[in-house]
Formats: sequence, C-alpha cells, structure tokens
Amino acid sequence: MLIDHTHRNWFVGTAVGLAIATAVYVPYTLRSPQGARGGSALGLTYGGVSFAFMVFAGLLGLRKKFPVWRVGRAQTWMRAHLWLGFVSLPLILLHGGFHFGGSLTRVLMWLFIFVFVSGLLGAALQHFMPRLQTAQLPLETIYEQIDRVRSQLAEEASQLVEESCAALEGEVSGASAQQRAMAASAGANWDVTVASGLQADEQASSELRRFLRAEVQPYLGKTGARGKGLGNPSLAPAMFRQLRVLFPPALHASIDNLENICDEKRQLDKQNRLHKLLHGWLLVHIPLSYALLVLGAWHAVVAVRF
Repeated sequence: MLIDHTHRNWFVGTAVGLAIATAVYVPYTLRSPQGARGGSALGLTYGGVSFAFMVFAGLLGLRKKFPVWRVGRAQTWMRAHLWLGFVSLPLILLHGGFHFGGSLTRVLMWLFIFVFVSGLLGAALQHFMPRLQTAQLPLETIYEQIDRVRSQLAEEASQLVEESCAALEGEVSGASAQQRAMAASAGANWDVTVASGLQADEQASSELRRFLRAEVQPYLGKTGARGKGLGNPSLAPAMFRQLRVLFPPALHASIDNLENICDEKRQLDKQNRLHKLLHGWLLVHIPLSYALLVLGAWHAVVAVRF
C-alpha cells in the first residue's frame, strides 16, 4: 500500500487524537499520588480505546477474506488498519503508565512491540517495494504466471538451439528463415548447404547442444539459480562471450536471443524473491496479531474480575 496524500486525513486525525490523549494524561499523572494506573477510570479508557482499535485492525483479515462484503472500501480499511494500529501502542503505554506490570502484562507488551515493529516493516516494504520492482524489473509479469512464462522461455530456448544446430549441420529445412537469409548473405545459394554459407561445422553444433543441456535447460527448468552459472549476472555474460567465439558472426544473433532468454529468467527469479519478501512478513505479523488479541482479551477479563 502506497502511503501518499490520501493518508493525510488519517495522519492528522491520529496526531490530533494522540496529542489530546497526551494532554489529558500529563495533569492526570501529576495529580495522582501513586502515578498513572491501568485500573483507574482514565487508564481503563485508554486501554479500552486501544483494544478496540486493535480489534478493528484485526478485522481487516475478515474483510479481505470476504471481499464481497460491502462494508466500506478496501483501501479505507487498509488505511484504518495502518493508522489505528499505529496509535494503539502509545495509548497502551498511557494505559499502563509506561510500566509493563506483571508477567502477563510484560508478555503482552513485548508481543505488542513485535506486532508494532513488524507492522511498520510491512508498511515500509509495501511503500517502497513496488517502486523498486518497477525500476529493476522492466520485464515484470503477473506473479501467478511466473512458472508458465518460465516454461515458455525453456521451450523458446530449445527451439532456438535446434534451429541454430540445423543451420550448422546443413539442414536447410530445420533452420529458421532468418538463418537461411544470413547464410545466403554469407555466400550460400540454394545449391549449397546452409552450413557452408555459415562456414560452421557439426562440432560447433555439438557444443551448442551441450551448452543447452548442461547450462540452459537446468537453469530455465526451475525457479531459482543456486549453483547455476547463468544465474550469476556477472558470470553469465562471460559464458555467452565464450560461446560466440565458437560460432560465425551470422549466428551471433541467435546467441544474443539465447542470452536475452536467460536474462528474462533472471528477472523472473528476482521478482519471485521480492514478492516473497514483500509478503513474507505477514507470516510473522498475522499470527502475533491474533495472539495479541486473545491475550489482550484475557488480560481485560482478569483485570475486571480481580
């Protein structure tokens, strides 16, 4: 979620509300002989309001799970989740007079701090990550289509190599139209094989097939690039430069296309990593948030009864 001018009213409202709460708290705690207490009328007010904000923030999960519910716009819920969740921690600190209290209260406070920090981290990621993806991933695709696009790249690479090998081996029918044209411009005619026009041989064809099997197919075959030379942006160009030495200039365009396919796969891998980073924090934030709500409710019951 991009934090832009649409958050201005929420920011102002949060700042004003927190300023009022602080202005009320200061004279209250100065006049109290024992200092601020969570069990006082004002302390319970701070705690109740903060817990209500936390419950509302937790309801965002239900709003996302049932998007057909016409209970406010999704963007409004997101902004409310962010700002009401943000102001909840200061209110809880005012509720307890900045003391963590007993064992249950200490657990609650530390849990709240972890939820608060993970929420801030998530907000920062959602604000900056889309810009980073736009700047670094010019070929960004829909995340759910990454595996499909990767499979298509693997098929394109295999077809490209087969056409190039056909040209090198003199199989005119198997070469692409562009390669036949290049062969003709290199001196071949319809009575001469494509291979003679390219001035290449079957040894170069075998090397290209080996490169496909040993490097390209394992790299394109699955997400990720650990242990693969083509996954290294500094090593991959050198591998393709070495490959170009073995082939005539007329086939360099095919090697360039093969390198572009591997570059696109590298961008898909990076997009996959950024997507997991963008959403991985929720694996921490959501469970801790619901644990906080459950323990907070138990804390309220214990405080009222005892």
